[in-house]
Amino acid sequence: MLQIYSFGQSDRGLKRSNNEDAFLVNPEKGFFLVADGMGGAAAGEVASQIFVDTAFEVLTKKGGGSEQKTHQLVQEVFGLANERILNHTKQNPQHQGMGCTAELLVLYGQNYLVGHVGDSRTYLFRQNQLRQLTRDHSVVQDQIDQGVITPEEAKMHSLRNIILRAVGIEESIAVDLVRGKTFPGDLFLLCSDGLTDMVENPSIQEILSVAIPLDQKGQKLIELAKSAGGHDNITVVLCEVALP
Repeated sequence: MLQIYSFGQSDRGLKRSNNEDAFLVNPEKGFFLVADGMGGAAAGEVASQIFVDTAFEVLTKKGGGSEQKTHQLVQEVFGLANERILNHTKQNPQHQGMGCTAELLVLYGQNYLVGHVGDSRTYLFRQNQLRQLTRDHSVVQDQIDQGVITPEEAKMHSLRNIILRAVGIEESIAVDLVRGKTFPGDLFLLCSDGLTDMVENPSIQEILSVAIPLDQKGQKLIELAKSAGGHDNITVVLCEVALP
């Protein structure tokens, strides 16, 4: 059984009047998530909370186990949350347009599985190197991939906030799944774009490299995003596989 240390915190930031992000850490069951609500007046915080509640319900009742079962449960979380958000919108037309991006990390055995939709991100920090496990579902990321713009140009692009996938928008949902082996000392970072829009990857890596407690690393990341402008809600979840 893996021994896991974890930390989660969400901050409204400096510009927004409310916090539409939500997160959950459950080291006992081995799952961790970040959801970033979208829709503003359309109640993005409701969508992100529906995702959190759905993940808790599915993953605590049914548990993990084999790779196939874990794969099915992650898909079930996204599918059921998508359905529930759409149903909420039908019953509450004033919330039309609400949805959320979502990162869901499940640890099972000596493995990890990440479910990803939107432009929140999951990173793996291993042997002092930071690696982004997920690819943003966004207009600018597609343009970067096609060579139309550079990553530097994307930061100031007029369409940089347009995402191509979210939970609760379409009847069907395509979920990216990223899997791999876990090793002692691995540190996973799940975060909303309120962090990554403000803080570059080298700065994130630098903070994660410092030999300080997990909660201090998380708080430093949030403070760095706020000192850079804090334009959005900022949510950070850290999950570390303990060394023997």
